[in-house]
Amino acid sequence: MPTPMAPAERVIRRPDDWHLHLRDGAALAAVLPHSAARFGRAMVMPNLKPPLDTLEAVLAYRERILSALPAGMAFEPLMTLYLTPHMKPRTIRDAAREGVVAAKLYPAGATTHSAAGIDDLEAVRPLFEAMQAVDMPLAIHGEVTDPSVDVFDRERVFIERHLRPLMHDFPSLRVVLEHITTEQAVHFVSDGPQRLAATITAHHLLYDRNALFAGGIRPHLYCLPVLKRARHRQALVAAATSGNPKFFLGTDSAPHGRRAKESACGCAGIYSAHAAIELYAEAFEQAGALDRLEGFASLHGPAFYGLPPNEARSTLRRGPWEVPKSYPLGKADEVVPLRAGEEVAWRLLPSSPAAGHT
Repeated sequence: MPTPMAPAERVIRRPDDWHLHLRDGAALAAVLPHSAARFGRAMVMPNLKPPLDTLEAVLAYRERILSALPAGMAFEPLMTLYLTPHMKPRTIRDAAREGVVAAKLYPAGATTHSAAGIDDLEAVRPLFEAMQAVDMPLAIHGEVTDPSVDVFDRERVFIERHLRPLMHDFPSLRVVLEHITTEQAVHFVSDGPQRLAATITAHHLLYDRNALFAGGIRPHLYCLPVLKRARHRQALVAAATSGNPKFFLGTDSAPHGRRAKESACGCAGIYSAHAAIELYAEAFEQAGALDRLEGFASLHGPAFYGLPPNEARSTLRRGPWEVPKSYPLGKADEVVPLRAGEEVAWRLLPSSPAAGHT
């Protein structure tokens, strides 16, 4: 018998994005409305240039985000601290007192603006001790940068070389392995303690690495961690739609200008904020699990971070709409979004004039 159609409309608590890049300046003003239309809160990444490695820099960035928020839009930026080798434990303690929700570990050289990150985890043990003491979660870009390790294996190797020992040595530290991409990561998180969780992006749920080469090289599908084999995508879908509260939404939406992407050495990052929750709805519908979208998108993340879920509701309606071929990114550039010039199967109904599709 054919599978019955899911309801044409789905109402969920307003979701949160637990991994978001907003950039700064004109780019910030350009992309912020897309996230604010879809999410009540977002955990904002600190990999600006220079990195946000002081409390003063983090709080100043928060003010710039709020100043760029269009009138009438309700959105709360949740701030993170960029861990560096020279940071002192008191910075962690001060940040926790000011409501910074997490500290971010970038292995040096792993992704965009990560040069100031950590080369040696042993050298920053005092920072992990301070985080454990104040119960500040550690958010990790979980890839090794060892050039001898194949790019498709960097997440798996990071887990074995670094994350497993870290979890053992700091038994009270809460850890989020961000934007996981492999079945090994799914198993590691599923089998780990309750203080270990993971975020999953929409693009890793919808695409595998074949999409990078469909008819030629697709630079706007290049991200880090890179898309993996189909079996890994299937493991991610199973995890996201399982109802397991250890897995929750983090878009890793990362805007780069067209010129930076379409170049001889293009930047890593996929821009998905313009249709983020709609794309997750697609992935969950394909898996026959729309009834579990609210948990993944709206409940699991707040529970892990010790925050209440949003009271407001969002309404998604099945019905295709065509994504623009680009969006402005400041005055002199543009960003090519995921599904540019193609259709998305679900539509977010506006809760106010500011929340419609642009």
